[in-house]
Amino acid sequence: MEKGNHSEVTEFILSGLTDRPELQVPLFVLFLLIYGITLVGNGGMILLVTIDPQLHTPMYFFLRNLSFCDLCFSSIIFPKMLLNFFAERKSISYTACAVQLYLCIVFTDVECLLLAVMAYDRYVAICNPLLYTVTMSRQRCNQLVAGVYAVGLVDSMIHTWLTFRLSFCSSNIINHFFCDMPPLLAISCSDTRINQIVIFAFTCCIQVISFVPVLLSYVYIISTILQIRSAKGQHKAFSTCSFHLTAVVLFYGIPLFMYLRPPSSYSMDIDIVASAFYTLVMPMLNPLIYSLRNTEVKNALRKAMNKLLTNS
Repeated sequence: MEKGNHSEVTEFILSGLTDRPELQVPLFVLFLLIYGITLVGNGGMILLVTIDPQLHTPMYFFLRNLSFCDLCFSSIIFPKMLLNFFAERKSISYTACAVQLYLCIVFTDVECLLLAVMAYDRYVAICNPLLYTVTMSRQRCNQLVAGVYAVGLVDSMIHTWLTFRLSFCSSNIINHFFCDMPPLLAISCSDTRINQIVIFAFTCCIQVISFVPVLLSYVYIISTILQIRSAKGQHKAFSTCSFHLTAVVLFYGIPLFMYLRPPSSYSMDIDIVASAFYTLVMPMLNPLIYSLRNTEVKNALRKAMNKLLTNS
């Protein structure tokens, strides 16, 4: 692999979501609304879990971290993308592109691994309830979250370093709305085979260590729930993990659609739309899923609103 000559490119041009002028304003309004809901939803979830003692449990500790992750991830992409809807020159500096790529990979890995940790938490709560407080102690929860962030930081550092060692001399136009690895590799004039191998190996590793615990946890969870004799007991047990299962299906469903469909159906436009849903819409949906389907969160929100109205 050639060592990159960074003086060749000082900035990149982001092609954005569309080049059709008549769609710029509607898309700007749509994504500004999505970003606003994302900020309010995830920020509100963080605040609610922090101030309500009833939500000071491992499950909501992980949920608060998930909301923080979604809040950061969306804020890495949204502001620049929204500005580019009206910018004459949709440029991003070389350094800013590297930082954006690094942070995007970090929070993608963190969210992926957090979902696995949350699945393990639900497994312990439903399958071993008597050992729950011991197994999911505060120290253990902190260690799990710290480990998740450590993996994300190291993985992202490797990918970003390998990507920006490449030369970008043939073109500086990124066919995407943010700095992502595949479109960056596509415009490089260096040999990207090592990058492709590392991306494949590390992505498989992250997916395996996240998806396998999720899968095994839900096999045991469903098996345990089916052994509960009363329908009311089954419903109560399943309701504690149904919102997490919904988030998992959405989180893994989009990548499966993107990477497992036939090559003949490949389309860059479809990939950009799928990526937009995955990176821009999912952070908005997570707090809605966890709040609308969760009685404890709705009760905590109702108490907070009543207290706010009483004080005012």
